[in-house]
Amino acid sequence: MNAYIGEYTDFMRNTCHKSANTVESYKRDVTQYVTYLSELGISNIKNTTQTNVLSYIMLLQKMGRATSTVSRVIASIRSYYLYLLRNGQVNADPTVTLSSPRIEKKPPHALTNGEITLLLEQPKLSDNKGIRDKAMLELLYATGIRVSELIGLDVSDVNLSMGYIRCSNNKSERLIPVGNKAVDSLKLYLEKARIEMLKDVRETALFVNRMGDRISRQGFWKIIKHYQETSGIECEITPHSLRHSFAAHLIQNGADLESLKSMMGHSDISSTQVYTCFLDDNIKRVYEKTHPRA
Repeated sequence: MNAYIGEYTDFMRNTCHKSANTVESYKRDVTQYVTYLSELGISNIKNTTQTNVLSYIMLLQKMGRATSTVSRVIASIRSYYLYLLRNGQVNADPTVTLSSPRIEKKPPHALTNGEITLLLEQPKLSDNKGIRDKAMLELLYATGIRVSELIGLDVSDVNLSMGYIRCSNNKSERLIPVGNKAVDSLKLYLEKARIEMLKDVRETALFVNRMGDRISRQGFWKIIKHYQETSGIECEITPHSLRHSFAAHLIQNGADLESLKSMMGHSDISSTQVYTCFLDDNIKRVYEKTHPRA
């Protein structure tokens, strides 16, 4: 059964053009599911039934896995069976009547302006690492890009004279304006820190680690967790917190949804509409501040 996983992964990557993170998540989910089947004594994927799938999902729920995680696992397993069915490796899809648990949508968590300021003040400009970290945090908040997009940026994707960056993947490309503070931080990083951190001048990555290689997702997570601790901010801060904060603060200051959708790279306006909850809060504050009988 494991041989099929490699073929399935290649199909997701090369034919469906799924992102590297999506492929890795689906591969991990399917591998864990197949391991579970093996522990049941099932060696041929053709012999699996709906009961096998349901028992695995119930096990995940019993283990306390989040509803969102369970839903993703179901999507992964369903996708895997569809691939096997199309290629004649199974005769039926045991997930066909399986429904995903309903996920209660929570409003995105955004930092306050004060918390953002405090966080961005944490990196010290006394060494190359602090200069780099300051540039990364400023750019993330200034543009609202995903962490995968941040670490995937090349130097050629940055145009400081015009004040924008280019984010692209195999499906689309978008240009995002960059504010003055982020531009200043990037200039300092490019003119001083990056040059000294490089080991190979042919390296194209915008942000590099101490070895001179492209910084990793895990590396940036450690950076942001470190500055959360030094800032004393109690709420959990993730790279996505800065993306949410970017969107929330733009909405609160009058940005329209279509412009925000374009900057964030959303394919559907419904993904952008979740930030209207911050607009509602802002309208209430304006009313209470300005209405004579509020």
